[in-house]
Amino acid sequence: MSAVDYDEYESKFMRKARENPFVPAGMAGFFVIVGYGLFRLKSRGNTKMSVHLIHMRVAAQGFVVGAMTIGVIYSMYRDYVLKPMAEQKALNSK
Repeated sequence: MSAVDYDEYESKFMRKARENPFVPAGMAGFFVIVGYGLFRLKSRGNTKMSVHLIHMRVAAQGFVVGAMTIGVIYSMYRDYVLKPMAEQKALNSK
């Protein structure tokens, strides 16, 4: 992979992140929760390993689903509320 290809992929990721900023937030939250779960693995007490892993998986999935939901709501707000308001403002100013 050349430097040109790397810049192309980097700009594509940054463009996608600007379009929907909740996707990188969801990914970051997922990795933070997984890291926390791995850190707490030794001090889980009497909790079985399988139960601990299930709790961490549910927490990580919940964070990602929440971020996706907020992202969809933001996208719908931008498309169905802000765009028509801008179009109406442009028509009124003519």
